[in-house]
Amino acid sequence: MTTAILFRSMSAIALAGTLIFAGASTATAQSKEDIEKVIREYILKNPELIQEAIIELRKKQELAETSQRLKAIETHKKQIFESPRDVVIGNPKGNVTLVEFFDYNCGYCKRALNDINALLKSDPNLKVVLKELPILSEGSVEAARIAVAVRMQDPSKYLAFHRILMSAKGEANGAQALAAAQKAGLDVERIKKDIANPEVDATLHEVADLAKALAISGTPSYVLGDQLIPGALPYERLAVAIAQVRKCGKVECTN
Repeated sequence: MTTAILFRSMSAIALAGTLIFAGASTATAQSKEDIEKVIREYILKNPELIQEAIIELRKKQELAETSQRLKAIETHKKQIFESPRDVVIGNPKGNVTLVEFFDYNCGYCKRALNDINALLKSDPNLKVVLKELPILSEGSVEAARIAVAVRMQDPSKYLAFHRILMSAKGEANGAQALAAAQKAGLDVERIKKDIANPEVDATLHEVADLAKALAISGTPSYVLGDQLIPGALPYERLAVAIAQVRKCGKVECTN
């Protein structure tokens, strides 16, 4: 991303100089070459201009992304927080909802599970929504499909299944997911049939569409209040953010 920003910044600076004479009918080819040379020499003598341009462009891009995500969260609020296809753990009637998009082969997601467990233990008014976003491998897709089938069969056993699969060594795939389902006390033969149910595809497509709308490119990613939080956060920072949402409805309160 930095290389692309640098290229656009340099192009913009060079173009600005060229455009100075673009509209002047009396400007000769030589005068354009002269001004371009002057601009080039000035940039070489003042390379900090490039850095300033990059910083400013990055700020504008971040503001645009934040604005886009705010609109997307508002537009898709019901699907994000209250989809009937959601897996809900913690307090279903909690006064704050934390939504996590995850992949069973995401190392950061595995570590984040400990933080989620700690939050659920310390915060009885927290509702956590888990959304399957298998983006890392075909094994992730296989595991996600079985996870959806687990939810369809017995939502009360999903968390046990989830914890077993997240703590398993090696790549998560269909075989590992079925083993985790068996350990969690689910009917594995029924799961093998249920993964062909259109509801499985519908669930995964719904989450994938939400991730696209929110510009999510990695896991874990959280939605809390009106904000998307990309990347894992330690327990302490999540707890503070949840407390802020409980206080003012936003991750960052103005006062």
